[in-house]
Amino acid sequence: MQNHLTMATLALVSIWGLLPAGAEESTAPVNFEDHVATILNKNCAQCHGDGKQKAGLDFSSYSSLIKGGSGGPAVVAGRSSASPLVQVLIREDPAERMPPDADPLPAEAIAMIRKWIDTGLRENAGSSAAAMRTLGFTPADATAAVADGPPPLPEKLPAVKRPTTLRPLPVLSLASSPRAALAAASGYGFIELLQPDSRASLGDLPFAEGEPQVLRFSRSGKRLLAAGGSPVETGLAAVYDVVTGKRLAAVGREPDAVQAADLSPDERLVALGCTSRLVKVYSTENGKLLYSLDKHTDWVTAVAFSPDGKFLVTGDRGGNLHLWDAKSGGVILPLAEHKAAIRAVAWRSDSGVVASCGEDGLVVWWDVSDGFPVATKPNAHPPQRPPGVTGKLANGVLDCAFGPKGELVTCGRDRTVKLWDARGAEKKTFSLSEESPARVFPTRVTLSFDGTSLLAGDSAGRLHSWKVQ
Repeated sequence: MQNHLTMATLALVSIWGLLPAGAEESTAPVNFEDHVATILNKNCAQCHGDGKQKAGLDFSSYSSLIKGGSGGPAVVAGRSSASPLVQVLIREDPAERMPPDADPLPAEAIAMIRKWIDTGLRENAGSSAAAMRTLGFTPADATAAVADGPPPLPEKLPAVKRPTTLRPLPVLSLASSPRAALAAASGYGFIELLQPDSRASLGDLPFAEGEPQVLRFSRSGKRLLAAGGSPVETGLAAVYDVVTGKRLAAVGREPDAVQAADLSPDERLVALGCTSRLVKVYSTENGKLLYSLDKHTDWVTAVAFSPDGKFLVTGDRGGNLHLWDAKSGGVILPLAEHKAAIRAVAWRSDSGVVASCGEDGLVVWWDVSDGFPVATKPNAHPPQRPPGVTGKLANGVLDCAFGPKGELVTCGRDRTVKLWDARGAEKKTFSLSEESPARVFPTRVTLSFDGTSLLAGDSAGRLHSWKVQ
């Protein structure tokens, strides 16, 4: 329950009933008069009607419901997950859930109320949706955003002997240069540099510590951060010169593999996410630990600096997501929406929006000015049930990455890669080739610097690419 809710708000509604007859067949937009009023008036009038308004709430009319009660608004346009009306309907504890002393409201009724809220709280079929946040974005001139000189590309890299493994390992990390047709993919004991569209190899970098679980290019494209190691043995982050392949710095000496890391835009800071539940921020100039962040309650699985260097966002295995001041290490906002492990976070190039995805099947676009989830996809990669398979199916979203025009790409356990436009609408779906075994799924995904090519790695160690423009 959010802190601002009062006990009075817990008594929000007493609802029990079915959807209005024929509501599911209606072609009109979901609205209060046609779809929601019947549910509320039929079951709530005794406590929240003309004669009596517990907690100051009156559901007898649209205007009185929108007004809210003594505990604040009952509904928030565009955000059913943060609306107290919905929150009290889905509580797991029967003592807190409404209706009191009764079975939970039918899932269909809750879904109808959610849809009404998320589509803009329309009063009737002819009403316009209430004003909601949008993902408005104007791409910056990519050529003017970074340092001078030609796009950094590897040149005559020293040969790297690739270790032999019993079987191919999953692609645990993947990244694209923001300035050049260059991508980096993880391998055991090495990092492969390649062209995103053709997947032609451009050379390797050594990573003797094990397998890099994180790869990130700097904003200038001149540096590559690799972090990882060997589980329960050692972990660190290393910074490479993209052109020469030289290792420039190494920070952190963890007793376990590093699962999350990022390099600040000015290339002076490295943030590590640790299995100790700490986020550690180091100087690349002298390797010293500058500060630690200790708000997480589980392994830190995602870390990313904003492109302008002002913020740091971190996520953990418990679904907790926090926004920090990158310079001071002070917490700014908790971003509360996920219910399972955070798998990845990604910043839009204007630093105004950060995206997150996780094992709960959720993808969220966050407005970092106040932590509002501008767009939410609760079932972004729904799994397909194979013949003969029973039980609960995994529904995780495993990675997300922004492109240069505000588009977002994601991948999940449904074996697909999805492209979302700058407004958060699903644009296109890509599937692994038919030759891929049924149990293989994409693990990491990235878009090329110009947004024309999409590259994905899978759980069998293979790379896949598609043209998107």
